[in-house]
Amino acid sequence: MTEPLTLDALGWGEDFEAALEPGEHPHDCARITSVRRKGYEAIGVDGDLFVRRGDSASEADRPTVGDWIIVEPRRQRYARVLPRRTVFQRVMPGRRLAMQLIAANVDTAFVVSSCNQDFNLARLERFLAVVREAGAEPVVVLTKADLAEDVATYVEEADEIASGATIVALNAKDWSDVCVLEAWAGSGRTIALIGTSGVGKTTLMNALTGEEKPTAAVRERDDRGRHTTRARSMHRLMAGGWIIDTPGMRELGLADIAGGLDETFPDIFELASDCKFSNCRHQGEPGCAVEAAVEAGDLDADRLLRFQILAEEAEFNDQRLARRRIRSGRAGGAAPPALNEDWGED
Repeated sequence: MTEPLTLDALGWGEDFEAALEPGEHPHDCARITSVRRKGYEAIGVDGDLFVRRGDSASEADRPTVGDWIIVEPRRQRYARVLPRRTVFQRVMPGRRLAMQLIAANVDTAFVVSSCNQDFNLARLERFLAVVREAGAEPVVVLTKADLAEDVATYVEEADEIASGATIVALNAKDWSDVCVLEAWAGSGRTIALIGTSGVGKTTLMNALTGEEKPTAAVRERDDRGRHTTRARSMHRLMAGGWIIDTPGMRELGLADIAGGLDETFPDIFELASDCKFSNCRHQGEPGCAVEAAVEAGDLDADRLLRFQILAEEAEFNDQRLARRRIRSGRAGGAAPPALNEDWGED
């Protein structure tokens, strides 16, 4: 049985308290549980409420799922968003160049993959980099362990690239397996589920919340899933915390992620400190310690290639966003904001 709603149970903390301005009170704060076209579903100490968009709020000031907001009770709209503890974002898929908010104030992200054809080291590294850049703790959850012939191989491969992140292999339909995840699900804690469709995110959420959201079977020919979650939403966990469910993502464009890459590829960054040139790209430059490690068998060549792909993508997007900010500045406008449009699977 979950405890009564309090600010602390909702994920409140001293950092949010310190962000309040004169005249603002904690009781007027609520947390966004879902983004809608005309406003936001939220929850506060008095329960659920619907909050209208602020009249003068710019796109950059609008909340995303997991945000804390100040609510104007008389007008039932939000006044402002409190500074975020952590924030997940990505480059918006398609031609529109902008960052897209995914979730805020997440403590732990369950990066979900499955022990079948969906398992992909490059995708895991991408997700891990995003989680670490956001400032959250990553936990790699490998589902469908009951269907795999050799679970240990999946665990070992994930552990080799996880750079210290916890690896959990389980059957999402077996509570005796899933209950281990409650270690991250206590009162006031917030979890986010990240992964592609068909890996068992909804099944995990159902087990941890006691809800019965619909799930869909994967295609037998390629183990690809059909997405059932179509919008971000925050739900209460039986252990007292909160979980943010996200639609399956095939695209997770990277930008402004140097710290996340550093934490996800610490072996490469450590080797790079011994390169002859500080701006070495590890692509044939003389005195490259990283390529020397590959030749000596101390670094896997595929891991280096995956790192280079992510680093080059992030650099390319950083440059594009920087140019757009410059153009916006010359035109007298603000820098392009992080968008908060609801989104389904890419």
